[in-house]
Amino acid sequence: MLLTPVDAIIAGVVLLTVATIAYGGTFMLRVVTGRQGANDLQKSFFRAGHAHAGVLVMLGLLTLLLLDAARVTGWAHGSAIGILAAAILIPAGFFLSVIGRDPQRPSGVIALVWIGFAVLTVSVVVAGIALIVVGASAA
Repeated sequence: MLLTPVDAIIAGVVLLTVATIAYGGTFMLRVVTGRQGANDLQKSFFRAGHAHAGVLVMLGLLTLLLLDAARVTGWAHGSAIGILAAAILIPAGFFLSVIGRDPQRPSGVIALVWIGFAVLTVSVVVAGIALIVVGASAA
């Protein structure tokens, strides 16, 4: 299984972004140890943002590999990019919606989470169907 040149570049860039997720882990460590001030809402949202970033980046890379291995092309192949976009949108919504000194509820930026979940849902459904179709046609 070979990645297309474009997908190899995308995968390389995405892997480099894992450094930012790792940095986020050091931020989370400061939050949970009390070295970085945060209220309970912020702690919960920071945890959710960090977890979603890591999981969705891995899911996006895995989907990219699966679609390339199955030789899925066209707009269905773009579903991997949708998953990677959700890996930005969802964590951004969690983190940015609770920025401030002592927020009691998330700001309107929380809409990024819902947009990201919609993009994620459409993307995994499209990728799943594309893989099933390719597999069924080869059988």
